[in-house]
Amino acid sequence: MKYFDYAATCPLDEEAAQIFLKASQNYFGNTQSLHDIGSNASALLDQCRLRLAQLLNVEKEGIYFTSGGSESNFLAIHALLSAKRKKGRHIIAGQAEHSSIHSSLMRLEKDGYEISYLPFNKEGIIDLENLRAAIREDTVLITIHHANPEIGTVQPIEEIGLLCKQYEILFHTDCVQTFGKIKLDKINKWADSFSISSHKFYGPKGVGAVYVNPYLAWKTFYPGAVHERGFRPGTVNVPGIAAMTAAAEKSYANQTEYAKKFLKLRDAFKHSVKEISDRITIYEANDSNMQLPSIIGLRLMGLEGQWVMLECNRRGYAISTGTACQIGLQSPSKTMQALGIDNKEAKEFIRISVGRETTEEDVESLGQTIVQIVRQAGV
Repeated sequence: MKYFDYAATCPLDEEAAQIFLKASQNYFGNTQSLHDIGSNASALLDQCRLRLAQLLNVEKEGIYFTSGGSESNFLAIHALLSAKRKKGRHIIAGQAEHSSIHSSLMRLEKDGYEISYLPFNKEGIIDLENLRAAIREDTVLITIHHANPEIGTVQPIEEIGLLCKQYEILFHTDCVQTFGKIKLDKINKWADSFSISSHKFYGPKGVGAVYVNPYLAWKTFYPGAVHERGFRPGTVNVPGIAAMTAAAEKSYANQTEYAKKFLKLRDAFKHSVKEISDRITIYEANDSNMQLPSIIGLRLMGLEGQWVMLECNRRGYAISTGTACQIGLQSPSKTMQALGIDNKEAKEFIRISVGRETTEEDVESLGQTIVQIVRQAGV
């Protein structure tokens, strides 16, 4: 089986796996315990926090370890709202945000917050004039992801951040898809919080991190929580965090090399399906700087995406129909809705995402397989 679903999850890096095993055996103590075994685990945790902060060029006091991107998004939003700079109960979000953002906002709506959702333009980018027009006097938070997980378009975070500073609005961005692919060492200049998830860059599942501006006086969502300085409850997963940190350092060290590789793979795939170009729509930004090359979101006209995915699976290729957290719902993906694509056409969407193990031969073979599927379907 050839794997083309790296945007959903990655295999665990071998070096990170060895570090996980070693830390599980030698640093298994509870970081809150006062004996030496607990202190050793706490020291390793602090070292990981420092190393991750150095990669991101942020203060280590702003780094909190979590169970992954979804929890990071949830806790970051609530932390910012507890530290908001002005009175108000209005939030602006992208229409195509991850389900963890949407579920958090649905909960906040029940608590009396009003949410404005912004669509994409035709290139899959948030329009800055639409964003400016949506800002009100009572807008206290904006949450826009750094890159879309289904089509890979990169949002103008710096410009959004400048708007937020101008209007005294706190800003959260979901960086789960961009960490390890785009340098984030300046993102804290524009965002008050951002989230990452280990398994998106070859670390273990069930581990993540969030940065929250340490100069904000946030209040804990969980009364009585002591772990991670009160940010979340539960024994800290030190082995997982150590493995994540190793995977993060490796991803950062090689991200320029792999960005070039992914661009070549993207071009090879597009060339391999050229003969059915009249049946394919690829959703992407015109500016290559606003596009993750590793994610290819497309629609095959007249063919339901789930059927194409199953046909590819039958022929030995693992692709997807969107984010794993959205699959199984009857409604079309939020990304398609944000692009203004209607229900029937939206369900024709598939996502192909490549990783460091993917070869040019792999993507060419997948492209040829998709051509065969389209030809045999006779649409």
